[in-house]
Amino acid sequence: MAKFKLDKSVKYAKTHEWVRIEDGIATIGISDYAQDSLSDVVYVELPDVGDMVEAGKPAATVESVKAAEEVIAPVSGKVVEVNSSLEDTPEIVNDRPYDAWFFRVEPSDKLDAELANLMDAEAYDTHVDEEPH
Repeated sequence: MAKFKLDKSVKYAKTHEWVRIEDGIATIGISDYAQDSLSDVVYVELPDVGDMVEAGKPAATVESVKAAEEVIAPVSGKVVEVNSSLEDTPEIVNDRPYDAWFFRVEPSDKLDAELANLMDAEAYDTHVDEEPH
């Protein structure tokens, strides 16, 4: 069992992003495991509202004192909102990774197939345990 917080209301990508579907909108962020691995987040580069993101492709960047990592879109769609508060306080990603979402998309018609490729909290927990640390 991982020592990281999991959110059972989201689906996880193998690349450590999460997605929560509410009222037809997909909210995307990074997992507790990802923020912990990055260490202190110092900068987040977000997509622009109106941008199209594609599942499996980079959509944002998160920088920490240790590294810069691409945030991979877990689902495809049109960006309808970005969390601009991350520009001024990127450290909230470390404090509350499941509240500190990065962007929201209006999913494409491929949503069901894309969600089928993601993991629930239990499967993600196993995935994290199996990763080299």
